[in-house]
Amino acid sequence: MDEKVLKAEKEWRKNVLEPHMKKNQAIYEGRSFTTISDMDVPVFAGPSALNDVDPIEDIGFPGVYPYTRGVQPDMYRGKLWTMRQFAGFGTPKDTNNRFKYLLSQGMAGLSTAFDMPTLMGYDADHNLARGEVGREGVNVSTLADMEILFDGIPLDEVTVSMTINAPAIILLGMYIAMADKRGISRSKLGGTIQADMLKEFIAQKEWICPPKPSVKLVTDMVEFCTNELPRWNSVSISGYHIREAGATAAQELAFTLADGMAYVESAIERGLDVDSFAPRLSFFFDVHNDFFEEIAKFRAARRIWARQMRERYKAKNPKSWMLRTHAQTAGVSLTAQQPMNNIARVTMQAMAAILGGTNSLHTNSMDETLALPSEQAAKVALRTQQIIAEESGITNTVDPLAGSYFVEHMTNKIEAEALSYISKIYDFGGMIEAIEEGFPQKEIAASAYRYQQQLDKKEKIIVGVNKHIDDEEQDIPLLKIEQDKEDQQIRFIKKIKSKRSPEKVEKSLARIRKDAIDGKNLLPSIIDAVKDYVSVGEISDVFREVYGVYRDPANY
Repeated sequence: MDEKVLKAEKEWRKNVLEPHMKKNQAIYEGRSFTTISDMDVPVFAGPSALNDVDPIEDIGFPGVYPYTRGVQPDMYRGKLWTMRQFAGFGTPKDTNNRFKYLLSQGMAGLSTAFDMPTLMGYDADHNLARGEVGREGVNVSTLADMEILFDGIPLDEVTVSMTINAPAIILLGMYIAMADKRGISRSKLGGTIQADMLKEFIAQKEWICPPKPSVKLVTDMVEFCTNELPRWNSVSISGYHIREAGATAAQELAFTLADGMAYVESAIERGLDVDSFAPRLSFFFDVHNDFFEEIAKFRAARRIWARQMRERYKAKNPKSWMLRTHAQTAGVSLTAQQPMNNIARVTMQAMAAILGGTNSLHTNSMDETLALPSEQAAKVALRTQQIIAEESGITNTVDPLAGSYFVEHMTNKIEAEALSYISKIYDFGGMIEAIEEGFPQKEIAASAYRYQQQLDKKEKIIVGVNKHIDDEEQDIPLLKIEQDKEDQQIRFIKKIKSKRSPEKVEKSLARIRKDAIDGKNLLPSIIDAVKDYVSVGEISDVFREVYGVYRDPANY
């Protein structure tokens, strides 16, 4: 930085800012100026914030290493981010109708939410599924459900995201089997399956097997998709649930990237060349309320990942260096009190994600803290993205905040804190070992506790909850899942199971069991099994038998 500029800033601080702050000291007493993650925010960021920043090596240009400014040279001017709305409730037919409605309203990609039984690897007719079938997502027990879910939807034209983890390999097998039956080439399938098991052990707590076999199943998907599904993202490395559990922005960034590094290392150990699979890895981040902190987080994420892939893993293909990410506005920030306020929160968060350079975005509906989104609320959430895209003007230029003293200061600060966490994780030996020791779990629990204390003391404000409270309840229409939806699904799966050949089912399960014991890639045997309508629960039971069932050690 030019000495003349730095000198001018120093003189301004001494002669203008410091006297002003001293004169008004009483105004600031007892107040804390920090981000939602408790990161200190300077009253002023000036040229000195860029003193140690190399404009080329650290900020650079859009579409080139280190991708701080985005992965595309023209970003949204060339192509808008993919607009997704999370959808899934009741029966597959119910969700299929919602999919078609959202596509008719201009949505470009589908994003599928599954119910708790499906997420945990149980069929709709299992005793542990009672009361949960179709309640917080769509129920899928067999390929018959998957066929109804995507009926009339061109799989070779629409990209599909599926948010499922422990039984992800089964659902991916069903999706491939469905395409095979329709005569659609696997090479034309585009989309993402979340499949990020490490974040389950850190935050979301929906698992079947222990960490090591769980990562083995993720690696099976990475290997299979590398060879047969060139347009498919075989794992979406998710910071979203880590943040929702109470992590800070820097913790979300560090733990998510460290999870990604663990998958990279597992695939390399499998014998895959890093450049054969890394371009299809994708990420998924939360977007919280602190506007500039979130923008900085996305920029820091791309820079860290690019440097790790090029320097640590020696990737040579520039596409391997690119961090491509989906983002979702923060569900945990939505309030049941004054739910209409959530529209403003979601708009602010969506703007931060876009200014941060996300590649895909889901905007939450205002009613999601009360129920699954109603059709009207989902439409408003989608329109929020469309208004930003069509009316705000921020899509006309790439990364308009680059070079901002404050944004670059925050980007550097979040990057440094995240790298410090990553270093600690590798002191344990890597992410699996850190999880087994409870390190990320403890850090997140401490952050969540600290934030709750700040809310209780009103050091942090949530409008309508601990300030600007309105005693009058706002009545908004909610989507209700009636009991007959569950009953309908139970009857349907029993009907499907009654029509199958018991010999074929047992033969399919025996093959999966043997392949699991032998350490083979399980996707080929799973694809064949689900074509015979072997169920999610039946295959998950094989996983439980061969790999064991994980129990949280609760060591934090």
